[in-house]
Amino acid sequence: MSTQTTEEAPTVRKRKLTFPSAFTILFALTILAVAATWFIPAGSYSKLAYDADSDTLTVTDPHDEVTTLPATQESLDQLGVTIDISQFTSGALNRAVSVPGSYESLEQKPAGIGDITSSMVHGTIEAADIIVFILVLGGLIGVVRATGAFESGLIALTKRTKGREFLLVFFVSILMVLGGTSCGLEEEAVAFYPILVPIFLAMGYDSIICVGAIFLAGSMGTTFSTINPFSVVIASNAAGIPFTQGIEWRAGGCVVGCAVVVAYLYWYARRLKKDPAFSYTYEDRDAFNRRWKLSGDINDATGFTWQKKVILLLFVSAFFIMVWGVMSQGWWFPTMAASFLAITIICMLLAMTGRGRLREKELVDAFCDGASSLVAVSLIIGLARGINLVMNEGRISDTLLHSASNLVEDMSGPLFIIMMMLVFFVLGFVVPSSSGLAVLSMPIFAPLADTVDIDRFIVVCAYQWGQYAMLFLAPTGLVMATLQMLDMKFSHWLRFVWPMVVFVLLFGGVLLVAQVFIYA
Repeated sequence: MSTQTTEEAPTVRKRKLTFPSAFTILFALTILAVAATWFIPAGSYSKLAYDADSDTLTVTDPHDEVTTLPATQESLDQLGVTIDISQFTSGALNRAVSVPGSYESLEQKPAGIGDITSSMVHGTIEAADIIVFILVLGGLIGVVRATGAFESGLIALTKRTKGREFLLVFFVSILMVLGGTSCGLEEEAVAFYPILVPIFLAMGYDSIICVGAIFLAGSMGTTFSTINPFSVVIASNAAGIPFTQGIEWRAGGCVVGCAVVVAYLYWYARRLKKDPAFSYTYEDRDAFNRRWKLSGDINDATGFTWQKKVILLLFVSAFFIMVWGVMSQGWWFPTMAASFLAITIICMLLAMTGRGRLREKELVDAFCDGASSLVAVSLIIGLARGINLVMNEGRISDTLLHSASNLVEDMSGPLFIIMMMLVFFVLGFVVPSSSGLAVLSMPIFAPLADTVDIDRFIVVCAYQWGQYAMLFLAPTGLVMATLQMLDMKFSHWLRFVWPMVVFVLLFGGVLLVAQVFIYA
């Protein structure tokens, strides 16, 4: 009798492909930017700025030689800059603008291997104001969480909205669209995640809904900016036209864009409620919930003392104060950080009183822990800035701008304006700053519209709709910091947002062609 021995075949473990993290993506893009400085020809436009101290115009040519001119309309006319001098003297244009027809090729200035890391450091230094704001925000969140006020308030709110959960998503989306179209609420929007994400989770939603209601809705509003001073106003000023030209087209587009975003979020939310496994981020749900979900018992709202109520009220008021300061007082990140820090100190003093009071060390530790939780988000912003620094110091940004202008100058009619939108779509990756791209490109592209008998406001619309379609997904923009804050994979976000990118390009293209036929 023979004995047959069977051996189990060794298990072959399949390697699962994973999308790289935000840091790895930006590191790779930094290397590509450094490599590009070796192959893309260097060049630059002359830059024009207004010196308020001497009441003169200064022109810095591509060789960094500075010429001083009287701050008069005649000086601008001689330079071929079709912008009213009042736009400079009033401070409406407070950044240097490109001088049309002044582009010169320069000696190649390639970046070295050392610039890969040094650009990351210098980019982080350049973004110091935003980074301090984010760290202070994290500290405030840590203090409020330590007091238990956050959990108590959210539990009460969740119980009141049971069965009407999407209403909150709807109202947040509307407010973010309004903030985007009126004042370009983008970087400041990171402040809303800590207060809204736990609420959305308690209502049964996922991280996609969180980013969609805040970042996507705000970006859609900014895409169709009506009175946004950091986008359409500065672009119109740089194009030499009043920002009110074409405002009815942008307002109409904003209404349609808002409706599309809300409808898209509603479709996704309904699918998510029916089947939680539908979530685009389902594989990461446990880690996300551990980080953001309420820690208290959802059925227990006891212990909501007056100290907790006041602390929660102060926490919420900080964001209303921030919006008021940005829109009416001209606040920027240092002032916003200072206001958040003041509210944090008041909350700490309140937390040291009454029943269940916390010790000074516990509160300081909570502040430090909260700030440290957002260090990665802060660094992401600095790394993205570093990529732009590499291209600017390598003198290739203006070369790309000059090549783009040559590409469209022989076109006309609908083809011209569609190509303009696509050019701005690409330039949005290179120059993700809306105001930065406006002052660099508008003095160059706006006169091209005159040569093909197209109103300049149409070029401003092409700039808005093209650049912001890219900023929905450009790693060089704000999206990577947003995804890092919520620990969301870029691939998951890309899966959700690409229909919105296609919508903006198609809908924007239709509006632009309609404008050309109506006004040409």
